[in-house]
Amino acid sequence: MASYDTTRSLVAGPTATLRFFSAFTGVAGSIAAWNDARVTRNALSKLSDHELDDLGLTRGDISSMRGRLNGF
Repeated sequence: MASYDTTRSLVAGPTATLRFFSAFTGVAGSIAAWNDARVTRNALSKLSDHELDDLGLTRGDISSMRGRLNGF
């Protein structure tokens, strides 16, 4: 007489793999967002005060953008 073990989930392996890649994607996305914010701050820092004024920004706004650009 044959019996089958029906208490195990067959998707445990793929689920664990999916969770791993999902976490990896989240970390990669965070690094990409940080780098984009860094590039933006550097570009804004190179602008003259007149150019910043045209954008409606001041030098102090660049440093205060740190949290907003990173999404924190």
